[in-house]
Amino acid sequence: MELEAFVAVAEELHFGRAATRLHRGQPTVSDAVRRLEHTLGGRLFHRTSRRVSLTDLGAALLPDARAALAQLLRFQQRGRALAAGDRARTLVVVGHAEYTGQQLLLRCLPQLRDRFPDVTIVPEAMPTTAQVTALRAETIGLGIGWATGDVTGVHARVLSTERFMALVPAAHPLAGRTELSASELSTTGLLTWPHQINSGLCDRLLAAFHIGGADLRIIRTADSVQAIAAHVAAGTGIGITVESALDHQPPGLRVIPLTGPSTTADQVVLTSTEPSATATTLRDLLLLASTERPFADH
Repeated sequence: MELEAFVAVAEELHFGRAATRLHRGQPTVSDAVRRLEHTLGGRLFHRTSRRVSLTDLGAALLPDARAALAQLLRFQQRGRALAAGDRARTLVVVGHAEYTGQQLLLRCLPQLRDRFPDVTIVPEAMPTTAQVTALRAETIGLGIGWATGDVTGVHARVLSTERFMALVPAAHPLAGRTELSASELSTTGLLTWPHQINSGLCDRLLAAFHIGGADLRIIRTADSVQAIAAHVAAGTGIGITVESALDHQPPGLRVIPLTGPSTTADQVVLTSTEPSATATTLRDLLLLASTERPFADH
């Protein structure tokens, strides 16, 4: 319960929302986090009456906590399969970062099942940094994420280069533009993904604004494109996402590409240094499918 509570609060940055997500009372979640902090000997969160944020210790341990929970889930799934007598099947976990094109994975799974009928693929949402950790520990078979600085001990192949896209209300003064630069969005209130979910994308976006001499002002984060679009439609600000995460034109919004240095990010497939035959085949299928992937018409 302690790890579940820590990860839920870290992702929600709100004890009430974390409690709702876990179907527990808020005092139960708070007590679980305090027990974990006592065990570790340090605080995981900065808490005030207005906001919750990760401490340096919390940010450093979050990928390990996610990997540990993923390992526990695989243990439970394998235990149930063995208890049911299904001893022949092999479980391969595929980590996928938020905002990656999950449709790409879905297109490849039927072909993979044809080649490996005794393999069960378990997709699991996981930040890229956690995927790298899990691949090194051999607790997942393959990852789909975003290019990041630290990929030592794993192999990375580029699936696609994605443009950053701005979600702008149709009535906004910038809605008529065909492209937008970072300088044009300087000091504008932006909505995008949390750093702990996609640190590589955040760092890339920060670089785009830094190179353009602009100020990056993120006023709200959300863990799905749908949530970002809803906030933009409500007039909260301008959203930032990546092209592959948009599978349709959000109603009432304009989708405008960003232009300039560092306004693209590489989507990558990650494998261990010695991947299994299943992981190697799935990687090759993903690379092939990425060359044929249809893009939404913006």
